[in-house]
Amino acid sequence: MSSNATDSHAPPPALHLQGIHKRFGPTQALDGVDLRVERGSVHGLVGENGAGKSTLIKVLAGIHRADSGTLAVDGQSFTALSPRQIEALGVHFIHQERLLPPSFSVGEALFFGQELKRGPFIHRHAQDREGARLLREYFALEFPAGALVGELDSAQRQILQITRALLAKPKILVFDEPSVSLVKREVDQLLAIIRRLRDQGLSILYISHYLQEIESLCDQVTVLRNGRAVAVVDPRTTSTAQIARLMVNREVGEMYPKPTVAAGDVLVELKGLGAGGAYRDIDLQVRRGEVVGLTGLVGSGANELLKSLFGLVQPDQGSLALHGRLTRFRSARDAVRQGVALVPEERRSHGVAPLLSVLENLTLAGLARFSRRGLLDGPAQARESDRLISELGIKTAGRDAMVQQLSGGNQQKVALGKWLSRDCALYLLDEPGVGIDIGAKVEIYRLIGRLAERGAAVLVLSSDLPELIGITDRILVMHRGALAGEFDARAVDSDRLLACATGASESSSISHLPARETAHVIV
Repeated sequence: MSSNATDSHAPPPALHLQGIHKRFGPTQALDGVDLRVERGSVHGLVGENGAGKSTLIKVLAGIHRADSGTLAVDGQSFTALSPRQIEALGVHFIHQERLLPPSFSVGEALFFGQELKRGPFIHRHAQDREGARLLREYFALEFPAGALVGELDSAQRQILQITRALLAKPKILVFDEPSVSLVKREVDQLLAIIRRLRDQGLSILYISHYLQEIESLCDQVTVLRNGRAVAVVDPRTTSTAQIARLMVNREVGEMYPKPTVAAGDVLVELKGLGAGGAYRDIDLQVRRGEVVGLTGLVGSGANELLKSLFGLVQPDQGSLALHGRLTRFRSARDAVRQGVALVPEERRSHGVAPLLSVLENLTLAGLARFSRRGLLDGPAQARESDRLISELGIKTAGRDAMVQQLSGGNQQKVALGKWLSRDCALYLLDEPGVGIDIGAKVEIYRLIGRLAERGAAVLVLSSDLPELIGITDRILVMHRGALAGEFDARAVDSDRLLACATGASESSSISHLPARETAHVIV
């Protein structure tokens, strides 16, 4: 149902959502949200995980129908739209997940659903030629001839998505966390493209956790908190710290909470450990109650070393001792049996089971605790999952909710929580702060501190150097397969770490590596 907006001397905004309400059972996901995107501008949308960003975007995309409220495009107002209708109005979406089939050529991906044909047949050569022309015209880029989508890097696939959207001559582009998997130079390229599109008259809605991107790119920013739009600010006059405070409704203050814990006995010790060409001659100790950081550029061997401690990469030299006894993890199952837990960076694909409930995920790693003569003790599972939901502050409709329905930060908490039901001795955390907002990160950091207080040893692999300095006791830096430096986190700075990680200095310290080159601050 639609109606024309009232006449006004000023042109209507490109996009205007008013009074949007959406409830899922007992959860009020959106509570009267207003969002206004002016013509030819970049408008930012920020908020903690669970603040309502994803629900609002799904209402805009026609995936969810709002319980009440209106959506106006170019002054034409609607109460409900289907995905096809919203696209016909000129609103197109660029998602963080790469939706193009990896086996398609560049031309096939660009023209999928609107193929160029010669008679009844798809004209693939024409698609490849036209695709190459469009990439040159829009972005002055040349992709390798005959390249498949699966062979492109993250930035190139992102550019393909943008080009495909531009073929439909959109009025509004919605970027949903587009830089999550991009390195810094790719982020800079993406932001330059978005500025160019804005200058050409497109209206942009940009959703991101990276407040430095928001500050440098956006003309205005809407801040969501607990399903409400609590502020609209100008990032040129509002600092990222002020925006962060609006997001969490408290002083961010101590971004990296860290308890004082006296280190105990050596829990894990490596001597001369090596694995093929991945890493070599690694000597290190991690003590009970200690949080140790591990970092390095891509190819440094840090990732493979972490995987060796969980039985996923087999060392071929040196020794590993756990609890003072020599051992070898022949598989991940073997590592788990000996009290080792791994929370991977790819939590959706490896850290949680998205189609299982919160209860099932939280008790998955410790099922033996809840088994009685081969049968699961349901009430005991329920009590444990309720305890962890409360302790970790997991935002969920209930223990029976599917994990795939949770925000990224809450999925991360579930990925950590499932190991708490097992009470492990060594926790391996791979990029624990990636892709989650400032509030969720602080809660994750507090949880890491509680693990240390309980006497566990924690090894954190991260490319976020302020994170490592803030939450760890010591930081180990790897460079080209070897340990290049070890630093006291209380007395180190980012520049020295980065110099060590890049080989510019034999003894240094850290901040934000060209993370997997990701050099942007996540909040």
